[in-house]
Amino acid sequence: MNSNHKSVDCDYIVIGGGIVGGCISYYLSRQNKEVICIDSGEFSGSYSNAGSIHVQLQSRNFRLNPHLIDNLLENLPFYKEAVSAWNRLSLMLNVDFDLRVNGGLMVADNEEQLKFLYKKCHEEKAAGLDVEIIESNKIKKVYPFLSDKVVGGEFCAHEGKLNPLVANKSLQEISLRSGVKIMKCETVNHIELKNNEYYIKTNLREYYCEKVIIAAGSGTGKLAECLNFNIPTVAEPLHMNVTEKVKMFIPILIQHAERSITLKQISSGNIIIGGGWPARIDERTNKIQIKRESLFGNLRTAVDLVPSIGKLKLLRTWGGINPITDGNSVLGNIKGYENVFFAIPGDAGYTLGPLCAEVIIDLINSKKNEFYSSKFSPERFLKNHKKMILEN
Repeated sequence: MNSNHKSVDCDYIVIGGGIVGGCISYYLSRQNKEVICIDSGEFSGSYSNAGSIHVQLQSRNFRLNPHLIDNLLENLPFYKEAVSAWNRLSLMLNVDFDLRVNGGLMVADNEEQLKFLYKKCHEEKAAGLDVEIIESNKIKKVYPFLSDKVVGGEFCAHEGKLNPLVANKSLQEISLRSGVKIMKCETVNHIELKNNEYYIKTNLREYYCEKVIIAAGSGTGKLAECLNFNIPTVAEPLHMNVTEKVKMFIPILIQHAERSITLKQISSGNIIIGGGWPARIDERTNKIQIKRESLFGNLRTAVDLVPSIGKLKLLRTWGGINPITDGNSVLGNIKGYENVFFAIPGDAGYTLGPLCAEVIIDLINSKKNEFYSSKFSPERFLKNHKKMILEN
């Protein structure tokens, strides 16, 4: 053993301190397990998330990934249950995340887009969602802040918003009080099975543990290589904006039937604008950089839909990472490494975070979870699998 590294033993090591890894760490601590959560702090999706709670299919997937739509439709009950998982986490922590499930509205500004929404609504209703079309004669009466260009929209009752800063901070603070040891700014370089326990080496120390949970988002693929396994994770850098505070006037999550946009107003009054506009990763510094065209394109789209946003000051703009595989969550273990569990949420991953953590806890405890599907198993990557296309 390298004398420059200190060795630490524990029951469980969770690699990744985002919403999935954080929830898993906390849930394990409630079972009186000794848990260490190692978080590099790099490419964190959870700590740069805009806080949308997505359930209905996002329109950009129809444009970029039509080959995945049937599969994503099958996953809708998982997304619906994910909202309940957020409520369970809030009650468990006794913390208000500013979680508001007031619904989400995907709007159209021409008849072709509205026709698309009618078809989507029909398919989503068949999948068990509470959705309906709101036509032009009603939509401006219910949502007067919308542009006169809007001719209708699809309302999904399950969607909403939360404050990710409150959720992430509360989860971390309560996890620490529950006994979870959080190792920040520490990078895992090696994972190996040695004498029926797992040896993990970081840039600072060495660990031995009984079980490992890899919840490292887009970094999971590199860690899987330590076990000679391929999980094709990609880091998708995305752009977000936030405005100054203003009196509450947008009660729901807003999206568009064709263009990339999400916008919602949190209880503080700030309006957070996102929706999939690309950022970039600087190859030299490995930091996320903003694209000028995304900054202005995102804001123009927001003003097109909600004109009064154009009068507000932009407070901040930033980039975050969306971990991508094939659109499905990656949940479970692999043959030969039964005590290593992978935990990557599917598309719109922050929404799925607490539910993915619940599934992993049940898998660890050999319990059946009614929302788990074998198609979430990482072993699917041993076969041919479809890939998710990213925004340019």
